[in-house]
Amino acid sequence: MTATTDLLSRLEALEVRAAYQDQTIEDLNATITAQWRELDRLKRHIDRLEDQVREAEARSGGPQQPEPPPPHY
Repeated sequence: MTATTDLLSRLEALEVRAAYQDQTIEDLNATITAQWRELDRLKRHIDRLEDQVREAEARSGGPQQPEPPPPHY
């Protein structure tokens, strides 16, 4: 009976471990999905900002030339 009990104990431990692993996988999947949504939102925001910068440059006559160094250089 000891061998059967030991086998059942090991089987139960494996089932518990598998259940925890399934939960961990679900948690990681939810985290990754949320991060992808946030990345997409930030990309859209950057695209809008780039458009605004281009529009501002176009209204001001194009990109500004770099400033010359100060006289003490």
